[in-house]
Amino acid sequence: MAPLSYSDVFGIVFEREYEEDILAGDRVRMGENFHPHFEVLAVRGGKAWVRNLQTGADHIAPLSRCRKLPASESHR
Repeated sequence: MAPLSYSDVFGIVFEREYEEDILAGDRVRMGENFHPHFEVLAVRGGKAWVRNLQTGADHIAPLSRCRKLPASESHR
């Protein structure tokens, strides 16, 4: 039996169902979550290199999980 993640158990969908251009410099969040916020450092091959704006930790994330923050939430 394969291990289950919390997203499997609670039926959380991370991938967005619409097209959105994500570019370096954009502020994004992942899935339906409102926090943490990330800054996109680079984009290539369907993946984004992102930095957590609270902790400074870097991650690689599928572009399909990135959602641009509305201008009202994108504090620079």
